Amino acid sequence: MSGATYIGISGWRYVPWRGKFYPPGLAQHRELEYAARQLPTIEINGSFYSLQRPASYAAWYAATPPGFVFAVKGNRFLTHMLRLRDIEGPLANVLASGVFELREKLGPFLWQFPPNFAFEPERFERFLSLLPRDTDAALALALRHEPRMEGRVWLEAGPRRPMRHAVEIRHASFIDPDFIAMLRRHKVALVVADTAGRWPQYEDVTADFVYVRLHGDKELYASGYGDEATERWAARIRAWRDGGQPAGARLISPEPPPALAARDVYCYFDNDIKVHAPYDARRLIEAVAESSSDTSSGA
Repeated sequence: MSGATYIGISGWRYVPWRGKFYPPGLAQHRELEYAARQLPTIEINGSFYSLQRPASYAAWYAATPPGFVFAVKGNRFLTHMLRLRDIEGPLANVLASGVFELREKLGPFLWQFPPNFAFEPERFERFLSLLPRDTDAALALALRHEPRMEGRVWLEAGPRRPMRHAVEIRHASFIDPDFIAMLRRHKVALVVADTAGRWPQYEDVTADFVYVRLHGDKELYASGYGDEATERWAARIRAWRDGGQPAGARLISPEPPPALAARDVYCYFDNDIKVHAPYDARRLIEAVAESSSDTSSGA
């Protein structure tokens, strides 16, 4: 038994992709529809820069096929501006802004922290404790949104569903076994981030899923992934998906993760500058499928 694998791209509205990945003449409002038929998942980027509106989330839901999954990038107001101070209201605003319109297509939330954000255990513990673990808890928090959100909220969460969260860190102070233990207590994933060596890359498994972001193999946001790199990431994904850990994994904590027979894996390419991301994603999907086939056939 293996977990599910979702491999896709971070964002979809990129001018250089038009006429290359997107067919010439394709209307901009149909780009998501096109991308969602090439790939099974996309990370929503716009939610990082500003709160989106319910109508946008509803349109994105309608533009994508059954079984599609969105990851949602948490708003930078919490992580970069407030730096996790007094975030109860802003977090409620994020949850009230329309994410429930994604319904069963709502996947993990990604919370990315800036390179100058150091690990402060008490502040981070408070943040992790606020993150809702299911849509019922998320709705209860969303109902406490700030008054300025009136007229642009969606507060119908539908049937109770689990919610997942992942954190992407970029400061060396997080290289601390206590940080990994904290993530495991809260069942929040540590993002495995390939940043061409610019920021720390560690692969501790801290939740019942793994979240990977591939920002560029040699050059941040720009370089693509060749055959060797693609095969290497396919092997890692297969190990995580089967409940294990890749050989030679770079770890912060000497303690092993809780044993599981399988884990879901979400992987997003963010090397969009030179139009590598969608093609690299498709090649990795094929590589993972081929390695799975080889395994099942005994090859």
